[in-house]
Amino acid sequence: MPQLILTPAKGGRRQIFPLFKKITTVGSGPDNDVVIKMPGVEQCHAHLLYDGKHFVLSEAGKACEVLVNGRRRKSHKLSDSDSLRLGPANLTFSLFDEVSEEEVPDSTTAANQALEAMEKLETFSHKLHGINDIAALLEQLMDDIIELSRADKGFLILMDGDTPVVRVARNIAREALDDSAVAFSDSIVQKVLSTRRAIIVSDALHDREFSGSTSIINLRLCSVMAVPMLTRGNLLGLIYVGNDNIVNLFRPYQLDTLRVFSSQASLIVANALLVNELKMHNERLQKDLDDLRYGEIIGACTSMRDIYNKIDKLATTDISVLISGETGTGKELIAKEIHKRSYRSKGPFITINCGAIPENLLESELFGHVRGAFTGAISNAIGKFEAADGGTLFLDELGEMPSTLQVKLLRAIQEKQITRVGETKTRQVNIRILAATNRNLALEVKEGRFREDLFYRLNVVNLLLPPLRDREEDVVLIAKYLLQRYAREFGSRVKGFNQGAVQQIKRYAWPGNIRELENRIKKAIVFTDGALINASSLDLETDGLKEVVPLNEAKEQFQKEYINEVLRLNDGNRTKTARELGVDPRTIFRHLEKERDE
Repeated sequence: MPQLILTPAKGGRRQIFPLFKKITTVGSGPDNDVVIKMPGVEQCHAHLLYDGKHFVLSEAGKACEVLVNGRRRKSHKLSDSDSLRLGPANLTFSLFDEVSEEEVPDSTTAANQALEAMEKLETFSHKLHGINDIAALLEQLMDDIIELSRADKGFLILMDGDTPVVRVARNIAREALDDSAVAFSDSIVQKVLSTRRAIIVSDALHDREFSGSTSIINLRLCSVMAVPMLTRGNLLGLIYVGNDNIVNLFRPYQLDTLRVFSSQASLIVANALLVNELKMHNERLQKDLDDLRYGEIIGACTSMRDIYNKIDKLATTDISVLISGETGTGKELIAKEIHKRSYRSKGPFITINCGAIPENLLESELFGHVRGAFTGAISNAIGKFEAADGGTLFLDELGEMPSTLQVKLLRAIQEKQITRVGETKTRQVNIRILAATNRNLALEVKEGRFREDLFYRLNVVNLLLPPLRDREEDVVLIAKYLLQRYAREFGSRVKGFNQGAVQQIKRYAWPGNIRELENRIKKAIVFTDGALINASSLDLETDGLKEVVPLNEAKEQFQKEYINEVLRLNDGNRTKTARELGVDPRTIFRHLEKERDE
């Protein structure tokens, strides 16, 4: 296996660094692949590039002096036994391990074997990056390892928690082994997993320690080689290869080759497993969304299910519906869903925002106008009522409508006729009216700001949408849906939220409701560099987070609010309230006294 050998200046131990990566960095900094802690060695002093056939050594900067065989080189293609000097550090480049003459007959053979291993590793890396299916990726890994090691069978064993599980069992013919060969609990496997060190068993059937291993007995193996798969210090599993015909098949330099090969493969397999896990997570999320969505509406909390049931009953009628709720709760989505489920679904769905159009233009927007009706009316134009003929007209922000127009709107709804601005001719329209407001229209009526007759005409059925802060069961699901949607739209590699972000999403009060959640997620996707959005990326104000109070305090607060609510329902009748709550009347009196004291 190619390596760099560091020779200390005065009699210390040599250090050997195997070269198995496409790019190997050398320097005094801890992030380098080859770390040389000597004064005069720069943080990143040089790098080695393997192009599939040769190693090329290059300076990392102008101040990073590199000598090859005594001559300074900015970049140089290395040969076996080249002498290198990086600042004060003396190194030797070797194409093969230092092994006995018995193991390697001559340096040319060893060098060829080392280069073959590196070429295999390069080819293997390219192959794996092009495979998306995790099962096919693991099979390809095992087939290449069997070919590289000259074994006739091999096993890829991955950890499932603390349990090793055989994920792939293959033979030299690139075929899967049957179940009888796969089912083994093995002392060799346990030894490699516990020590995290690679081993060779040269004469397995007669080995004092391992001759009783299940795999050796079942498969009658003569030679065995096993190496751990480690990634970032974590044990991913191990690679186990064997031969049932030849003893002493595997040599130390082959074990070293497989060990380095395994370290590279571990990174690719770990990434593939992560991608596969994210893919499965997305599939589960999609299934959850399918189960917990109502048309385009996400959510399945009790209050939303009640609204869905009402929509199912309302959709088949032409009853006017008033949709109430705070800004950003999805009132237009509800209106669209009513339209889609009605017999008018093939007709138009027309929206007009009553608060976004100047008062002097709103009548024209609603009912249309004729040429010359007012300055700027250069041609005839139909209004929203005519545009919605045969379908549904959605009056958004109804509470913002000027009182002067409310009477004309009422007449148009009652008579199903409109008159364009500037003409006297009436026109028949066949529409259904849906309206939405974030105001308390009953209070507006009481205070004289909204016509009572129009209110009752539109408020045949009222759908009150809950704010997002009261939809704790839905808020994370909606957030994940929005993240998935906008990450795809923005071409982002963001895949989800970390635990801190999930906790903040649950605890935040969301005064802007779904619209605010949508905007926060868009911003977080843009400014997140990794795969997961963290809490700071959401940029939520801490004073908007729901306060977690002790259970006793929460119970006391709920009891206080509930007693007050029942008292309001009973017009302050204490005796009736006590009877309905199943408590002694003195409890209600004490409650009221405490309220007065506070």
